[in-house]
Amino acid sequence: MNTKSGARPSRIAADTAMGPVTLRVGDLDAMTRFYRDVITLQVLRAEGDEVTLGRAGHEILVLQHSPGLRAAPPRSAGLYHVAILFESQSALAASLYSVARNAPGTFTGSADHIVSKAFYLTDPEGNGVELYWDRARTEWSWVHGQIEMATLALDPNEFLRAHLTEDALAGSTAGDPASVGHVHLSVGDVDTAQEFYVDRLGFDTTIRLGDQALFVSAGGYHHHMAMNVWGSRGAGRRGPALGLGRIDLSLPHADALGELTQRLDHYATPVRDDGRTISFEDPWGNALHATVAET
Repeated sequence: MNTKSGARPSRIAADTAMGPVTLRVGDLDAMTRFYRDVITLQVLRAEGDEVTLGRAGHEILVLQHSPGLRAAPPRSAGLYHVAILFESQSALAASLYSVARNAPGTFTGSADHIVSKAFYLTDPEGNGVELYWDRARTEWSWVHGQIEMATLALDPNEFLRAHLTEDALAGSTAGDPASVGHVHLSVGDVDTAQEFYVDRLGFDTTIRLGDQALFVSAGGYHHHMAMNVWGSRGAGRRGPALGLGRIDLSLPHADALGELTQRLDHYATPVRDDGRTISFEDPWGNALHATVAET
């Protein structure tokens, strides 16, 4: 793996993006139906006990059949939600309409966050899901190095009336691109999260809400990852359980992957390196893989 000469870069590459999120699931068929028929993702690959879903060739979720595992105990660290980013409001509206028709009981809320419009739900095994669309970056505001976000009312019915087109109803947006926009975690404390995700991995802090939550990103995005203690303050390392299996980070080139490896080595973070992917864990045992984006 080649790395640039000179001092070790302190920040993760600006073009870093989120890759697919792996979920360990108890009922593979039911979870596949939910993400395919309700969320409107496409099955990209199904091999044995693993199903990969996404949009327009972009992998979003990998479902791993793990019937021997149980649900995590209450107040554990792990996944708060995986956020699926739609490129158009019409495609988001089509997915939201599918939720309303096929699984209305999974819907838990909605919000206008100023930078984005978001709708929240819970999948059949209790994993949080966010479906969202971003406003243009030119419409975002930054104050003293922090991005301005809020939680404003967003009426899902008004959103559908404004953006659910005839083409969307006919299924023409089913192949529109979507991707993992960000991943939000439940953690034990925010200071430890900042030390790991900002100091070690090199993400930039975009919002810090005291000892409640932390939002971080690469390249000026509003957030690629977030961590909160709202239901998990004091949580320790996770044990084997259903739910989050792995978070993938997609780095833009081999030098960026080498630089990340150097930083983790500097902090004596255990890393497994197979020559293409590095694997490591955060302080709560959440597994992360970093690899170079395919071109």
